Amino acid sequence: MDGRRRYVAVGGGIVFGAVLLVAAGYRPLPPSTAGFRDIHSEYVKYLSGKDTVTAYIAYPERPQPAPAVIVIHEIFGMSDFIRQTTVQLAKDGFVAIAPDLLSRRGGTPATPDSARMLIATLNADTVTADLEATRAYLRTLKPVRANDIGVIGFCWGGSQSFRYATNAPQLKAFVVCYGGAPNPADMAKIRAKGLGVYAENDARIDAGLPDATAAMKAAGKDYPYTVYPGVGHGFLRTREKPEVADSAWGAVIRFFRAQLKS
Repeated sequence: MDGRRRYVAVGGGIVFGAVLLVAAGYRPLPPSTAGFRDIHSEYVKYLSGKDTVTAYIAYPERPQPAPAVIVIHEIFGMSDFIRQTTVQLAKDGFVAIAPDLLSRRGGTPATPDSARMLIATLNADTVTADLEATRAYLRTLKPVRANDIGVIGFCWGGSQSFRYATNAPQLKAFVVCYGGAPNPADMAKIRAKGLGVYAENDARIDAGLPDATAAMKAAGKDYPYTVYPGVGHGFLRTREKPEVADSAWGAVIRFFRAQLKS
């Protein structure tokens, strides 16, 4: 098996409640499926080496510590979509944190084009170091179950999520949303369970899936993924087909709940 599934998506649950998000075109979850509606979110700072990382964190209001998910942004840097995703993960029961990986460059700039140019200057090992610092920070927080941490990334962040899994054996789960695969020689170092979310109309990324799957299989790893029909790159952000985005997000949450014992 190559781990791939194709199907017509139905119902699910990605939406980011609140008036601002509805105005942006997101549909609120029905009350019966919204999970943890009471959350707290804020910006935090912590050290990565001698540098400071700024991150957006959201906590579910729950009596016991929760598993945590690191959210890796797209090539656009910290954005409304990434903050909304962080909030939604908290609504789904996780402590979620999104580091601004452009913190060392003064933070995400005002325009997407400027962000893309800055992203191109980042060193991959430094990105990994900042993600490790984020995981270390999570482990200091009493509301977090320190041994149950996963990661999800989108676009550029999806590639970083896959790569980070090769460098962080303590991770329990990683999700790659339409991102590329790391060096095949590094895949044997992965200990976390993985899940791939891809789009049918995304030939550039999809072209690498057979090789990535073969490399994971050669390394003795399972990498299940779904190519979602009728959508293109970034479909969780653009929501070009809301029912497909909802289905994909539902699969992500089920995966995290299973692997992080939520």
